[in-house]
Amino acid sequence: MKHTFITGSLLFLGMYAHAQKSISGFSVANQSKQEKVEQEYRTKQSAERFKNHLQKLTSVPHLAGTPENEKVRDYIADVMRKAGLQVEIFPHDIYLSKTPGESLVEVVEPIRMPLNNREFIIKEDKYSADARLTPGWNSYSGSGDVTSEVVYANYGRIEDFEKLKAMGISVKGKIVLARYGGNFRGYKAKHAEAAGAAGVIIYTDPADNGYMKGVTFPEGSQPNDNTIQRGSLLTVDYTGDPLTPFEPALPLDGPKKIKRLDPKDAAFHKIPVTPLPWGSAVEILKRMTGKAVPAGWQGGLPLAYRLEGGSELKVRLKVKQDKEFVRIYQVVGTLTGSEFPDEWIIAGCHYDAWSFGSTDPNSGTAMLLTLAESLGKLPQKPKRTVKICHWDAEEHGVIGSAEWVEQMRDELSAKAVAYMNYDAAVSGKIFGGSSSPSLKKLLIEATQSVQYPDSNKTVYEHWMAQKGGKRGSTVGINSAAPVAVADEPTIGNLGGGSDHIAFYMHAGIPSLSAGVGGPTLYHSQYDDLFFYNKFVDSTYTMGPMVEQVVGTMSLRLANADILPYDVSRYATDLTTHLKTAEKAIKAYQPAYSIDKLLAQVETLKQNAEQFENRIKTLLASEQLDKVKVAAINKELRNLEKAFLDPKGMAYGSWYRSLYASSDPYSGYASWMLPAFQYEASLKSTANLPDIEARHAKAIETLNTKIVTMNQQLGGSPSSLGGAKN
Repeated sequence: MKHTFITGSLLFLGMYAHAQKSISGFSVANQSKQEKVEQEYRTKQSAERFKNHLQKLTSVPHLAGTPENEKVRDYIADVMRKAGLQVEIFPHDIYLSKTPGESLVEVVEPIRMPLNNREFIIKEDKYSADARLTPGWNSYSGSGDVTSEVVYANYGRIEDFEKLKAMGISVKGKIVLARYGGNFRGYKAKHAEAAGAAGVIIYTDPADNGYMKGVTFPEGSQPNDNTIQRGSLLTVDYTGDPLTPFEPALPLDGPKKIKRLDPKDAAFHKIPVTPLPWGSAVEILKRMTGKAVPAGWQGGLPLAYRLEGGSELKVRLKVKQDKEFVRIYQVVGTLTGSEFPDEWIIAGCHYDAWSFGSTDPNSGTAMLLTLAESLGKLPQKPKRTVKICHWDAEEHGVIGSAEWVEQMRDELSAKAVAYMNYDAAVSGKIFGGSSSPSLKKLLIEATQSVQYPDSNKTVYEHWMAQKGGKRGSTVGINSAAPVAVADEPTIGNLGGGSDHIAFYMHAGIPSLSAGVGGPTLYHSQYDDLFFYNKFVDSTYTMGPMVEQVVGTMSLRLANADILPYDVSRYATDLTTHLKTAEKAIKAYQPAYSIDKLLAQVETLKQNAEQFENRIKTLLASEQLDKVKVAAINKELRNLEKAFLDPKGMAYGSWYRSLYASSDPYSGYASWMLPAFQYEASLKSTANLPDIEARHAKAIETLNTKIVTMNQQLGGSPSSLGGAKN
């Protein structure tokens, strides 16, 4: 397999070299050198090495805080050291539900029936018998033992609870039954608790994932009747350790002491919450006797879904789950740049998993280990520093990466060029990605340079050919409204749910997420090597392919003369997002207009286009003044920070970017221009003048930076347009 993949790649590169367009950010002479570096790099990949790393990483379950996860940490560190990277391990002490503790669900009336909360052992899947596997559980649940009536709340979204209230159905003192989907599970618990519920049971419905989508595991790749989705419930209004907002959770026994919140003052859920498979949930649903559910609430089980269980149906829910301080570890490998060591290209993926993690996350971990090995084998070091990072405790609330960003915030502000996230990046065969505006062109150009295995297409052509409006993989795409551009694949907006959050939404660092996706038994014990080999990629060639895309982006960022940001894309994307915000507000305030900000963006567009034309001229001239180039690259690194606002968002000041945030109601979706989106969600106009002023200042700051660079390139303020409006 290794020989076939590499040979095909080299043959393809020979044919494709003639059609290769110019690479953004390089002079003519240096582009030729870069192409040779990339050709050399693309001889280093190996399906066998990727497979070996994945097997070593995911042979046992490895939850955060366990000895098994520490062995994974040590393996990662050892591989990167052997590859020639300098390895640092950053410990943090976080407050965490380390184990599931005790949880049970049983029907109490009209019969007594304990309900299963564990996946079955499957004969052909040897991993399913591992004694270290846990029952289904949700970390950061409250503890409690309640017996009560049941209310079905569809997906447990805020609009679902509002609809229940409008229909005159109270959840107060009752156990809410909600299906997975529609929002982050923690918000199901948060909204239920706010409505007075005594507890929450979350189950996977076959209408969303199961037999209505295809054949179930182990014959097929869909969840079966005992598959359970685990996951965190943490919904504090910041990302990271719940006791140390804005500050790194440094070790309790370390020299620097960090002020921590008292746990009783943190916004933890107080009610018990646990997940079930549909094979258990059906025993509740089929005994419910209330009114039929409204349109859209019917699930996929063969029964009529009802809103209430009635007084004769009682269910017991018990969760006893302790929280404690747990030490976690961020593993950072560094390949120091030969010319610009203080400019950092950062690639990352978490390594903790709910069970084995063969797709989520460790397909990405294995790919990053092969990336470290391939970069380490190059005869010439990259010009800028490349950091390959492996985060801990992501599954409990994107904690490890957030703590590292808080710890390294000042250095990152000065040095970071980009953060690229590869959580579960080799989980199928369908390519996709999400990105901040400035990195979109980088992603597109890289995929145009890499062959898709066993085909005569590039990854880009495969991406463009996908059905459904070129939606691509769901990897990293957390938005219903990506910017649509003709002759371009769909690139999503970064939302919540993974380790880009702190880099992008708190520190203002351009970020992207990319990879291949496909079938998944998300957060279940069946996310193992048996599933991966049978349903994801039995050839293991997707790992080398993704590594080629990732390595190409990393090397181009590292070696470019001028950082290859797509500066004019800010104007393109801002126009779309401002019009979207205006439409949302017009729905309840028809006279509202966002034209003043759009006029600013038009000026921004003109200046950005002039900048890009001047850069092309400069790179073509081969007359690169090192001092001038260094100044321009420094200014480029600061562009994204124009959107950082010290006030942050009204729903959480930790989220400082005016440009992008995760949705505070669903937790997963992306909110573009989130201050506007939040105001629109409240159907309010009270804060619009302030919000507009803050965005005007951000756009003006961005525009001023671009004008400054144009002046450094020889333009005059009058010819380039003013920064003011």
